[in-house]
Amino acid sequence: MLEFYKHVFDSTYDGLCIFDADGYGIAINKAGCRICSYTESEFVGTNVKDALKRGDINISVSQAVVKYKKPTTQVVNIRGTDVLLTGSPIKNEKGQITHVVLNIRDIAELNKLKVDQILSIALKMKHHDRDNMKIHEEIPVYDGIVAKSPAFRKILAIGAKIAQVDTTVLIHGESGTGKEVLLNYIHRLSKRENQPLIKVNCAAIPPNLLESELFGYEKGAFTGADSRGKPGLFEQADGGTIFLDEIGDMPLDLQVKLLRVLQEFEITRIGGRKSIKINVRVVSATNKNLEQLVNEGSFRQDLFYRLNIIPITIPPLRERLEDIAPLAFHFMQKTNKKYGLTKRFADDTIHLFEDYEWPGNIREMENLIERLAVTIDHDNIQWTDLPFLNSSKGNPHQRSLKKILQDLEKKIILENLKEYKTTRKTADVLGISQSSLVKKLRAFEIACGTKIASL
Repeated sequence: MLEFYKHVFDSTYDGLCIFDADGYGIAINKAGCRICSYTESEFVGTNVKDALKRGDINISVSQAVVKYKKPTTQVVNIRGTDVLLTGSPIKNEKGQITHVVLNIRDIAELNKLKVDQILSIALKMKHHDRDNMKIHEEIPVYDGIVAKSPAFRKILAIGAKIAQVDTTVLIHGESGTGKEVLLNYIHRLSKRENQPLIKVNCAAIPPNLLESELFGYEKGAFTGADSRGKPGLFEQADGGTIFLDEIGDMPLDLQVKLLRVLQEFEITRIGGRKSIKINVRVVSATNKNLEQLVNEGSFRQDLFYRLNIIPITIPPLRERLEDIAPLAFHFMQKTNKKYGLTKRFADDTIHLFEDYEWPGNIREMENLIERLAVTIDHDNIQWTDLPFLNSSKGNPHQRSLKKILQDLEKKIILENLKEYKTTRKTADVLGISQSSLVKKLRAFEIACGTKIASL
């Protein structure tokens, strides 16, 4: 019976989690993990006070329930996502609160609910099969993978499908977008999961050594060679997956040999005479335009077509705004755990993260957060600590501090105006006078040439 209730707990679409009266996490279902960007191991056994200190949440509904001894509903920001939490107390026979149950709803999904209901009715009227009516596609997500944006969730959905077959994959994307993360995801979901995953950076190995690294050599094949010979990386990957990163930097003469491997799935060591059969899946990646390289004559057209059977393009972080806040909180937590710190983001700092272009993508963000955490003395990371808040001169990805703050102020004001409808209520919420708010709104109208309806 206990197993049945656990299945029901994990099957609900709404997020659910349970705290004890002291604020320690007892259980969280899969939907709760998805909505809050938490893993079960991060939640169970940890105290809500620690989440407040880290800045993972801005207020605690479970503490409010215990304090006021009644159900409480609040909008809470959890790792950059606004969620609607309803906490309900569980009492013993003496009327004492022993646990608190939280119902978790993603506000963005609530706003879409009416649209989703209309779509669902339309699909039913067209007699679509029920299995094809899933508006929210569930995909496997593992620790370390942050996928809140529709763009990246679509990438993972494609990855989950192609993981089941051995076809060749070519991953495109700017540096730092997560190409290797996608590779690991595909390999983990494939039938080769327990077999080797060999990663090769074609740009990091000198061209005169790359051939021997990939295909190996027999003893005495060249001066300085190991007297016993050496198997290449393709042989080491036998049964598993080999990842050819920066494939656009592979020399032309070596591209011919790689093409033969992809056609015949056999290699010949340098200095060897016999062919060795291999069973590998080949995934390659590049941040270059291979079609352009083909036109320039620096990349073989036949190899391009062989590699490009399943092309996947990972969009840059600036086009995945929904991923920015969860990634920032993920990297802050990772850094805190690594160095035993308690750093957190101050209010509205994350808004500035979302406003930055991130030319180095996820890698730039991870490195920046680690640098901030270990070099800044105070625990709260302020907007003044962010190095990209400087002059945009010489860097098209950066804007002046004044412009960023103006855009941020406009964003916050218009979001609140949309929610509270009137300038009086909006001004009260923002803590400014109604006349000041109206002046700012008129300035926005002049700047963008568009009339704001609430004026």
